Amino acid sequence: MTGVMVCVAVLVVASAAGVLHKRRGGRVRVRGRDEGKRLGAAELGGDLGERATLVQFSSAFCAPCRATRRVLGEVAAMVPGVAHVEIDAEARLDLVRELGILKTPTVLVLDAGGRVVRRATGQPRKADVIAALGEAV
Repeated sequence: MTGVMVCVAVLVVASAAGVLHKRRGGRVRVRGRDEGKRLGAAELGGDLGERATLVQFSSAFCAPCRATRRVLGEVAAMVPGVAHVEIDAEARLDLVRELGILKTPTVLVLDAGGRVVRRATGQPRKADVIAALGEAV
């Protein structure tokens, strides 16, 4: 009987952890450590957008990165003055460490001056990206 109780307890804890992980993934939010950080064309390897820039950190074998690339590309095409820059996390480990990127995809929303205003870890929804751009522009 004790074994059954332990199994049930483990299943409840694992389910709660899974639900929490799913709810937090892809949410665009402000992170305190990003406050005041600025990225320029030299760090990004591409030009900043006139109004805002969507920076995506990806890796070669990341399936959600492909969907994120599509969503960010659509938003950048839809909103004038917004650029989408994709960075290979494995090739830019120095920048990944500096920004505290722990998983891919990670999306940073930069204002016109290159200041980080929002961050999303995981695949963000299109509506959330558009809302985050509202703060950047």
